[in-house]
Amino acid sequence: MTVALITGGTRGIGKAICIALKDAGFKVAANYASNDEAAAKFSEETGIKAYKWDVADYEACANGCEQVEKEFGAITVLVNNAGITRDSALHKMQPEQWQKVIDVNLTSCFNMCHAIVKSMRENNYGRIINISSVNGQIGQFGQTNYSSAKAGVFGFSKALARENAAKGITVNCIAPGYIDTEMVAAVSEDVLKTIIAKVPVGRLGQPEEVARAVIFLASKDAGFITGETISVNGGLEME
Repeated sequence: MTVALITGGTRGIGKAICIALKDAGFKVAANYASNDEAAAKFSEETGIKAYKWDVADYEACANGCEQVEKEFGAITVLVNNAGITRDSALHKMQPEQWQKVIDVNLTSCFNMCHAIVKSMRENNYGRIINISSVNGQIGQFGQTNYSSAKAGVFGFSKALARENAAKGITVNCIAPGYIDTEMVAAVSEDVLKTIIAKVPVGRLGQPEEVARAVIFLASKDAGFITGETISVNGGLEME
């Protein structure tokens, strides 16, 4: 049975991805950073084991992946979903706001992929799916840190895809638009209305809609797709 590891997997989009992969027959492990209560509730509801470590910490990622592989077997699907925001206009942004977002949203992709890609290469098979954002494509006011990190995920994924294509490993991105999660729900009602007004389909996306794109890219059927981005954004950014 294929083993899938999802970072930031106990809430929001990550939770939906975990559930969808489990329903599709994968062995699933979820990573989380700090919310023990949410992680315990997630595991109780889904039967999916949650592992706590900071994806911005290289050694923690190496140790966490080793633990998952000891318990489940070789990781063949990695979904880098963990992400945070620390919004501020650049002229007001503090260095720690910049660095924390870069570390969690972009450097984590290096940390996690470095921990598992050698095993994937030995097995001549792997699926790496990096969750970016529409704001990495179009930019967003107050998010020079977040937009930079998410844009960096695109370049990282394309380079990694080229390096590993001959080894049966695909590397792709999903760029969600505005999805109905806790992060989006935290904005004011007026801002939310403005956001929805810009989305051609006229609504927020659902986490399960992102998860369905992950299921496809994680499958053997997607073996001829690599270095690409699937935008799940209701038409917000059409290329």
